[in-house]
Amino acid sequence: MKRLLYVGLDVHKKMTSYCAKRQDGRVVTEGEVASRRRDLAAWARSLRGPWIGGLEATLFTGWIYDTLQPLAQELKVAHPLMRRAIAASKKKNDKIDAAKIADLVRCDLLPECYMAPKEIRRLRQVLRYRHLVVSESVRMKNKIAGLLMESGEEFDKKRLHGANYFAQLLERLEAPDSVVELLGLSRSALKMYQSMERGLVRGLLDNEPLCARVEWLRSIRGVGEVTALTWALEIADPHRFSSIAEAISSCGLCSAQRESAGKSSRGPLSKQRNAHLQTILIEAAKLAPRWNAQLAAVYERERAKSNGNQATLAVARKLVAYLMAVDKAQRPFVARQGEA
Repeated sequence: MKRLLYVGLDVHKKMTSYCAKRQDGRVVTEGEVASRRRDLAAWARSLRGPWIGGLEATLFTGWIYDTLQPLAQELKVAHPLMRRAIAASKKKNDKIDAAKIADLVRCDLLPECYMAPKEIRRLRQVLRYRHLVVSESVRMKNKIAGLLMESGEEFDKKRLHGANYFAQLLERLEAPDSVVELLGLSRSALKMYQSMERGLVRGLLDNEPLCARVEWLRSIRGVGEVTALTWALEIADPHRFSSIAEAISSCGLCSAQRESAGKSSRGPLSKQRNAHLQTILIEAAKLAPRWNAQLAAVYERERAKSNGNQATLAVARKLVAYLMAVDKAQRPFVARQGEA
């Protein structure tokens, strides 16, 4: 029987450095391979015997993982910050990094990242692109308002982006032709982004398993379509969290803890989190108490103790608990009597 190999991969855009070791730490092979699917697949097939690999989470990790995972006995993705903390060194290059990753895999010390299924990652990419489109749409709205203010024109900001009001505004506008032209371009861009955003959301909801999951999550009063989509695609598998506290930490809704010599302190919210999910949950927590009596009670209780920001975070953490319960049970939300 062929002995197992432990492989470390240091991935870059053009080249990937690799190092394969035996259990005793002896290097079997090392070198570089072009970061292309066919070259990586050919390299993986050339390894003599079964192998377990490790690579860092980077922009290129997804497609490399999908290419190599069927050819490996096991393939792990490392958290880059945690990996560097374990294998810190004064001397650093791609060859050394690949060897260190191989050692961490060999000693079972590699701090792993969760890799969602390929289909979930594809849908997640669409949703994150939707966030980009929305941000560009907001920029266009701000630009339209800015152009009008620069020209000294009065307008109703609540009606500004309505089609009829905007058309009437252009007719009575006393501004240079260049400003009118820029306003028209900005309006066209805004309509394009809004149409694109609606199309992306419709495309996501065409996926039947995802659509069913979103409907369960939306049974929580105060949870909208975008919040439900973001939760489903960013969390992927709720069962990977053994507790609500773990999910809250992953969402970036708790502060980093510092404890030494019996003294404990909390800092600001931790930067090691899913930023997309954190943003959506905090924004949802600002609005959800308007429609959800339980969340409103949480907000009022925490607001009396501290301030509005802390109360919003408390609501966001309660939302995580509700979302976890519904997602794991795969059925609509039912609030307990007297829960808050």
